[in-house]
Amino acid sequence: MAALTRQFFKPQYSSMFIRSLSTNTSTVSLIQSTGDPKGDSRSFQWVFLGCPGVGKGTYASRLSDLLGVPHIATGDLVRDELSSSGLLSRQLDEVVNQGKLVSDEIIFNLLSKRLEAGESRGESGFILDGFPRTIRQAEILDDVTEIDLVVNLKLREDVLIEKCLGRRICSECGKGFNVASIDAKAENGLPGMRMPPLLPPPQCASKLITRADDTEPVVKERLRVYKEKSEPVEDYYQSEGN
Repeated sequence: MAALTRQFFKPQYSSMFIRSLSTNTSTVSLIQSTGDPKGDSRSFQWVFLGCPGVGKGTYASRLSDLLGVPHIATGDLVRDELSSSGLLSRQLDEVVNQGKLVSDEIIFNLLSKRLEAGESRGESGFILDGFPRTIRQAEILDDVTEIDLVVNLKLREDVLIEKCLGRRICSECGKGFNVASIDAKAENGLPGMRMPPLLPPPQCASKLITRADDTEPVVKERLRVYKEKSEPVEDYYQSEGN
């Protein structure tokens, strides 16, 4: 626990600065926070890595409360945008329901808006969940801010699939639950694993819904894309010493 509560003393981030980067097809804008003349300390800036369904959101949200920094999940930002009725929502719907990665341009746009909104509320620091997902995203993030720690969560693939298929969301309060009762046997060098379901309270039990992208073909495609595009990010941060 001591490791989780230690303080970092690096430049405080407050005012917002837009940095544009050219790609092969478009210009990506990311919001960078710059130094605060009032002080030289700031809150934690952490990244959570791991396959879809591994539990990034669960642990990041708990640490968010413990450390007093916002938990920013790019998946939630995308789903919030999907619930709107704009043109971007229709574009995202096709990408997400096929298990593909959302483009850098869209992710940076959504993340920038979230950081701007948080800064206006006086937020400091963050735990990023689901970002960066590619080497390029990691390099851009390193260009505009400092990451203190990267937490990499692992889980065997068959359990991941079962866990994803068991996910449920309360349509009223928005909290997540899991109806899967997992009892995976040790085999092929993989450890055995038991995970009881995370059941909802009575007031949520009749309001559970399944995410549109939590189907077996989509989950398997997301895992394939993660291995191809996102696993190299683990090596990137390992080499950076984070």
